[in-house]
Amino acid sequence: MGIKRKTTLLEDLIDKAGGCAVIDGGFATQLERHGASINDPLWSAFCLIKDPHLIQKVHLEYLEAGADILVTSSYQATLPGFLSKGLSAEEGELLLERSVKLAVEARDSFWNSKKRVPGHTYNSALVAASIGSYGAYLADGSEYSGCYGPDVNLEKLKDFHRRRLQVLVEAGPDLLAFETIPNKLEAQACVELLEEESVQIPSWICFSSVDGENAPSGETFKDCLDVINKSNKVNAVGINCSPPHFIESLICKFNELTNKAVVIYPNSGEIWDGKAKRWLPATCFDDDNFGLHAKRWRDLGAKVIGGCCRTTPSTIYAISKALRER
Repeated sequence: MGIKRKTTLLEDLIDKAGGCAVIDGGFATQLERHGASINDPLWSAFCLIKDPHLIQKVHLEYLEAGADILVTSSYQATLPGFLSKGLSAEEGELLLERSVKLAVEARDSFWNSKKRVPGHTYNSALVAASIGSYGAYLADGSEYSGCYGPDVNLEKLKDFHRRRLQVLVEAGPDLLAFETIPNKLEAQACVELLEEESVQIPSWICFSSVDGENAPSGETFKDCLDVINKSNKVNAVGINCSPPHFIESLICKFNELTNKAVVIYPNSGEIWDGKAKRWLPATCFDDDNFGLHAKRWRDLGAKVIGGCCRTTPSTIYAISKALRER
């Protein structure tokens, strides 16, 4: 009789949630609804400096909507980015820590209020520290092209991510979320960093896709996932910030290419012009569509489902409600 493998926090949550856990939704979208100004290269991470109370407010709104996983406001929070604002390295590190602390405090206060209520349907949420791609830091749209240029190699990407990874892990999140990774090279950098830093908490790596078939760089997902499949430090893979009409076929593709849990959190379907810094009109999913499709995505094998840019707590409520229906 073999020794039973110890399950991870992420696996336990998925099981507790009935086989499919719910991630929160668009963060910057909701911050703007509350009056935050995020027209800045730091994007939503600008609120770590100016409006931390709004970050906590948004976390609480997503928990109320039924999110099982909170993603921190650190997607575009980088040490070079903070240095460019005139902050010291130490101040930048404190802001990264704050992103985790705000989410943990929101989760704990919410759970303490709900766990005493008989018959509630909430789970104690996990906090995933967001690590945006190198392209997100560049803020030039390259997280949607994967074109980092000839000067960006594996070591440069690892050097870019390393200290942020260390600081976020030390801050005590439950998970790590590498988001909108656009190419195989950066996926490899993430995998190697997890090994080199001996990270013990679960993690996922999510790509974006602009054609519904491949990574933004044009590389096949088979090539990208071959790198990830060799690592036992990465527990889940998937797609974020891509149009929802791509998701069904991508779930099927990922399930053929990996045994890892599949995570999907698409945007609303609107198109972001990274160079012009604006959203372009497009056919969008409304909240009812997200609810209907969430069931289909779960039945196709997605284990974690949520929303990305331009989705809101009402979107996450629709997803959560649909997935909880029996």
